[in-house]
Amino acid sequence: MTDQPQKEGLSLRAVPSDDSTAPLSQPESLGAFPQVRMRRNRRAGWVRRMVAENTLSTDDLIWPIFVHDEDGRLPVNAMPGVDRLGLDCLVDAVGGGSALGLSTIAVFPYTDDRLKTSDCREAVNPENLVCRAVRKIKQAFPEIGVICDVALDPYNADGHDGLVRDGEILNDPSVEVLCEQALIQAQAGCDVVAPSDMMDGRIGAIRETLDGAGFTQVNIIAYAAKYASCFYGPFREAVGSGTSLSGDKKTYQMDPANSDEALREVALDLQEGADIVMIKPGMPYLDIIRRVKEQFAVPTAAYQVSGEYAMLKAAAGNGWLDNDKAVMEALMAFKRAGADAILSYSAPEAAALLKRG
Repeated sequence: MTDQPQKEGLSLRAVPSDDSTAPLSQPESLGAFPQVRMRRNRRAGWVRRMVAENTLSTDDLIWPIFVHDEDGRLPVNAMPGVDRLGLDCLVDAVGGGSALGLSTIAVFPYTDDRLKTSDCREAVNPENLVCRAVRKIKQAFPEIGVICDVALDPYNADGHDGLVRDGEILNDPSVEVLCEQALIQAQAGCDVVAPSDMMDGRIGAIRETLDGAGFTQVNIIAYAAKYASCFYGPFREAVGSGTSLSGDKKTYQMDPANSDEALREVALDLQEGADIVMIKPGMPYLDIIRRVKEQFAVPTAAYQVSGEYAMLKAAAGNGWLDNDKAVMEALMAFKRAGADAILSYSAPEAAALLKRG
């Protein structure tokens, strides 16, 4: 009987076949590499921080805020801790976020039903709520980055992101209105326009419109891979579009079954002039974030949407999760997947936790 060659690495002792309670094999020792102990780099906070592959800072966070055309704060029922802000308290709220280290906000309007029409004309009103909010914020905090959503759903009598005729969401006529909307937002002083509508060709058209009007320095964050998701429900309550929505958005938002399609969408938006691409929702689509980052190596954002936020808050409110730990772990998941920026309603509490250390 010849000797069998000894394999390098762990030396394993075979367990007799009649010992049914023992594991199939057991390490006799750490083998040829006794110096390899992974736990050494986990033994203390300072070393864990030193070898961390990903870090989270307030610079990574974008705070989405809701504004309404009344004084004071109005709680969003489906999003505990989130309020619609009146213009009278908007500056104080943004100042509070700035004091925590937040440097970028995204503005979303709650539009009165009386202003919702089939032609979405309030979307292109230079004195609409968003434009007034942007001017107020930029006057008080010129150093704060302000992002404006470009979509028609808050202003549409049908609740859709594009113009509707005979039940069909019209692509090219919608793009024309979206270009006007982006332009008045830039004129109001926003730093970034973020088309979230998923109409074909809108990034190139908006870029051409902005450049033609002299706004070559205004960035575009393209909602490049936005899925037809059930996780948007609380957001639709916050902006008041849920009750007016007729049908669903499956004819223009992406099918949750598809991932290759997301790469095509991202490629097209980059070709048309997008500066940053967005994946939405976030947590259920971490694989999409990773694929986009690996494929294109471009600035990539993730949106931790209202439904994700609401789920964590509901679990924490029932004592099923530790709120602070869940918030930070979820945000780190986006960084690990490859996101450079994260839109999150938890941004203020995350910033406070980061500041506290």
